[in-house]
Amino acid sequence: MTDNEIFYRFSPFIQDFIYRNGWQDLRAVQIAAARVIFESENNLLITSSTASGKTEAAFFPILSQMCEDMPQSVGVLYIAPLKSLINDQFSRLDELLDLTGIPVFHWHGDVAQSHKSKLLKEPRGVLQITPESLESMLMNRSNDLVRLFGDLRYVVIDEIHTLTGTDRGNQIICQLVRLARLIGHTPRRIGLSATIGDASRAAEWLGGGTDVETIVPRIDEGKTKWRLGMEHFFIQGDDLDQSRDIGSKDESPEDASHGKVEIDPGYEYIYDCTKNKKAIVFSNSREETEYVTATLRQIAENRGEPDNFLIHHGNLSASIREEAESKMKNDEQKCTTCATVTMELGIDIGRLERIIQNDAPNSVSSFLQRLGRSGRRGTPPEMMMVFREENPLPNAPLPQLIPWGFLRAIAIVQLYIEEKFIEPPTVKKLPFSLAFQQTLSTLASSGELTPKRLAERILSLPPFRHIDKEDYRTLLLGMLQNDFIEMTEEKGLIVGLKGERLTNSFKFYAVFKDSEDYTVRCESDEIGTITTPPPVGDRFALAGRVWEVEELDIPRKLIYVKAVNGKMEVSWPGDFGEIHTRILERMRRVLEEDTVYPYLKPNARHRLEIVRALAKNTGMLGHSLVHLGGYTWCLFPWLGTRSFRTLRKFILQNAAKYKITNLEFEGCYYMIFKMESGSDYALIKGLCDVLEREGINRESLVASNEMPVFEKYDDFIPAELLRKQYAADKLRCDEIMLRLPQILAEYEE
Repeated sequence: MTDNEIFYRFSPFIQDFIYRNGWQDLRAVQIAAARVIFESENNLLITSSTASGKTEAAFFPILSQMCEDMPQSVGVLYIAPLKSLINDQFSRLDELLDLTGIPVFHWHGDVAQSHKSKLLKEPRGVLQITPESLESMLMNRSNDLVRLFGDLRYVVIDEIHTLTGTDRGNQIICQLVRLARLIGHTPRRIGLSATIGDASRAAEWLGGGTDVETIVPRIDEGKTKWRLGMEHFFIQGDDLDQSRDIGSKDESPEDASHGKVEIDPGYEYIYDCTKNKKAIVFSNSREETEYVTATLRQIAENRGEPDNFLIHHGNLSASIREEAESKMKNDEQKCTTCATVTMELGIDIGRLERIIQNDAPNSVSSFLQRLGRSGRRGTPPEMMMVFREENPLPNAPLPQLIPWGFLRAIAIVQLYIEEKFIEPPTVKKLPFSLAFQQTLSTLASSGELTPKRLAERILSLPPFRHIDKEDYRTLLLGMLQNDFIEMTEEKGLIVGLKGERLTNSFKFYAVFKDSEDYTVRCESDEIGTITTPPPVGDRFALAGRVWEVEELDIPRKLIYVKAVNGKMEVSWPGDFGEIHTRILERMRRVLEEDTVYPYLKPNARHRLEIVRALAKNTGMLGHSLVHLGGYTWCLFPWLGTRSFRTLRKFILQNAAKYKITNLEFEGCYYMIFKMESGSDYALIKGLCDVLEREGINRESLVASNEMPVFEKYDDFIPAELLRKQYAADKLRCDEIMLRLPQILAEYEE
């Protein structure tokens, strides 16, 4: 089909929509998607840059086909990882479908029951839903699913880069296979993402459980220009006026000449970068997001300027998040939202002028997602990364003198500029936590099943293809012994007493960890949630403000507060994801090469010069194992999270021979230990000999007394399966088999 034929193949209401929006032509991604949908029966993976029109690319041809032959049930199921993304897409689709008679429904925990009832009464059109709400439907409406979805044609899964390789993503694949079995056919699947590192692996995940090919069209989007900068600040430096250069014409912030820094030079710089702009300040944790919001508000108060700062993260109430989204969509309003990953995904928030990244993102994918939030509607994406660092003491150990986050940011940018590298999706081989949840969900929805029939249903789901029958038998025996399931007199399996307590709670539908949060209220306003309730009279931070506890209602998990002035820190449990080995390897090259990266601002260039000189003078680039004095050694393996973790365990497994003790580590950057026997060469040579002689047995690296709990239901999994799961999915040997011989070769050069 030619471009012109595609346009006229669209329904008239879509043609009118294109005219009304003043589009001169269809984008490449929209043409490519339309060809696959109109000309084949294949699944489709649409991967193109943020704001390239992926949603329209999927829905223009789908809705056109629906108008030609209207489904007799819900015709399209749209699954998204965030409620806010569903709310945003609901508004966009509602506008598109306004005059067509095709209804669009959204369904998640914040949607009114009256809206859901309309769908249940007359199921048709488009349903937008979260994985958790879909799980609830499969469990609680199993007898009604054929009426609701009997003529389902398409499943659209948004932001699939956040789902592949996770329990939540694999839960979706389980749900789609279970739904297909119930309705008797498999709807076509369409995946959307801006940042896919290995499209073939993502396509395999998307098509899991189907017999049709997943097409990934090549889309030429042309060259994209960025406006990118990085600046570095010492939190407490001798030179308080570190921002002296930011008023020059080639710097980003405007109106930055305020004399001496009043609060913190890095935060002052962030404030000036956002002044009179519509911007997002991204941080890597909720704690830092809270703190930066409070600090920016404090700076505004000190300067006598308006407080235009909003906040957005997962522990805030829906009303506070929606306020931020609404104000950001208003092109006339200049405001800044401080956010976590919750604003990283594809919510359309209008014309953003600038992104600020507070410290380094963890991945190339995250960097691209956040950068792509700006630069819509014809302007280039623009990001300023700001790094704040404690001024290290002269006698600090070598690895503590290195700004690891700063180096990581440079490596991430260079990997994409030079190679278009994006982290490939990971594959979970033994997701026992998800298998536990899907076992209970299946029994809750279907009733009594024989062990053989239950095993057939669960182990035939694509995410569990690596779990053998014996391991699943061990899982079922553990569930029986702990009353999660029970056996009837007819030797069938049903949900047990403990299982009923789990499945009767709405929290069961989610496969990600949830904490026992306490809801915070100020009079009638819901502010958000925190994990631990402070005593009455104590203060804490939330929503970028400070609150004093007035009353605790522990049984109902409520905290009543009043607002007070000030600034405090708050803490939530959680981890910060994994870092790929390619990033660590590129960080080493950043230290080795003399390249002056054009996006570095003056302080950042100076900081890089200092750390490069340090790396060369200490010999850490020539020898990965560095002597720090006495019995103390430091190893820089330049390996990503999983391989670093495996190497650390491998060294500890062989520690006795070299009297290695007190092994400490920082992320995946370095490990420090005491070694009282042998030499650096002897240690590396000895480890290489073990590799050559025996290799690495991953399961032997996991101690028999370890209980490696990571996922939501791991507490209920037999210990032997947890150890097997940890070895399969958290350890990686192949990169160590390559890296240790490379470190040994450093002694022969």
